[in-house]
Amino acid sequence: ALYTRNRSKTVNDFLLAGKKGVNGWMSAFSYGTTYFSAVIFIGYAGKFGAEYGLSAVWIGVGNAIFGSLFAWMILAKATKNMTTRLSAKTMPEFFEKRYASGSLKLCSAIVIFIFLIPYSASVYNGLSSLFEIVFGIEGWIIMIALAVLTALYLFFGGYFATSLTDFIQGIIMLIGVALMLVFFLNHENVSWNLSQLVSDPELSWFTFSSEKGGIYGHTISLLSLILLTSFGVYGLPQTVHKYYALRDKKALKQGTVVSTIFALIIGFGAYFVGSLSGLFQNELVGVGADNIIPEMINIVIPMGLTGIIAVLILSASMSTLASVSLTSASVVAIDIYKGKINKKASDKRVNVTMRVLCLVFVAISLTLAILNEKFHISAIAYLMGLSWGTLAGCFFGPFVFGLRWKRVTKPAVWASIIGTLVLTITLIFVFGYDYNGWNCSVGTAIQSGIGQSPLIGVICMAYSLIVTFLVSLFTKAPKKEIIEQAFEKEIENVIE
Repeated sequence: ALYTRNRSKTVNDFLLAGKKGVNGWMSAFSYGTTYFSAVIFIGYAGKFGAEYGLSAVWIGVGNAIFGSLFAWMILAKATKNMTTRLSAKTMPEFFEKRYASGSLKLCSAIVIFIFLIPYSASVYNGLSSLFEIVFGIEGWIIMIALAVLTALYLFFGGYFATSLTDFIQGIIMLIGVALMLVFFLNHENVSWNLSQLVSDPELSWFTFSSEKGGIYGHTISLLSLILLTSFGVYGLPQTVHKYYALRDKKALKQGTVVSTIFALIIGFGAYFVGSLSGLFQNELVGVGADNIIPEMINIVIPMGLTGIIAVLILSASMSTLASVSLTSASVVAIDIYKGKINKKASDKRVNVTMRVLCLVFVAISLTLAILNEKFHISAIAYLMGLSWGTLAGCFFGPFVFGLRWKRVTKPAVWASIIGTLVLTITLIFVFGYDYNGWNCSVGTAIQSGIGQSPLIGVICMAYSLIVTFLVSLFTKAPKKEIIEQAFEKEIENVIE
């Protein structure tokens, strides 16, 4: 916060780290630490590692290949070039200028703000679970500490401060995951079972659970998770934002390689540890899905080193919360306040507004997280899945096609956004009532429906791609000047 406070004097400085941007290493670590929050270690790895056994590792592998390597190859250069040509600082601003629609800008800004709140709340809850079980510290205390620390450097330093801390936090995450792997592999439960795996591949922790659908049902569920967590980042504003601030061609190449390696280490490590939960069945009797990893850490990691693991989870939480808060604050300050409420607002006023909104968003998500913990509104993993699935469904087709295909039309974007919102709500009720019976209460149906959020998210992403393509084919092509502005305008700092 102190070091970067003079690097965020303008809106462009605060949101994109100034004209120079950031280098490939910092961009890659910022992308990776935003991608992998406390949710992956506490919610996803624990729940799905226990449910799918070693097969859960494929989620981490998919994240590295499709969510990092392919994402950077497909999106990074095109995003940097087009957002530079359009002078777009946010995803809603991109939609406004790419499709010549102020209404699209306002609608997408509202959707982003609303659906990033449950995601940030899940980050708080993941961290609090660890500290409550391992250190006996009440969750609300840790949540407040996380909020204050993150708000401090975000308020003063903006994106540059976030990138700098992400780089440091990324190093901590790599060290923490390495230590977790070492101690888990050396634990007697694990080492003995690994030695038996070659001769007995039917070990319970290695294979699918037989509950709820058997092999077929679990295969569909596992594929849904791989697709949602790997391709969802193509339409998430907080991950796409990392491409906006790339410095040059060298940074692009570095970011592609480093982010992929980072994702492979973190993703594989987290889900592999989660898959080992079957070897601790006696110690984990009655433990909820969100508490599996904290309980395993309590069993395996020596007391003197649990602090390092705690800092690992804290780092993952702070980096994601900072990126999500910055994204949410920017869409309100730039796309709603500057775009609709006060179009004549000065750069200085917008900058101050964005800083204050960062604090407001942190406070709102903190409040929701505390209420979620108190009333057990929904599991950590499903809060994240709902956020990812809805946002990715709304924006996947319009953003990805919009970067590569000149024919994409404004009606196609509206069809994707509105259709995804309707489809999400409809599927929550359909899956919820189907699971519990059509005579169950509305609350029960909603909770069970949200439990199917990974599958709902994948359906919405597929819908977004299909409807964006089809509607674009059968509606009037964009005006020539719009296409020239987005694809053909010559400007400096474009990555060739």
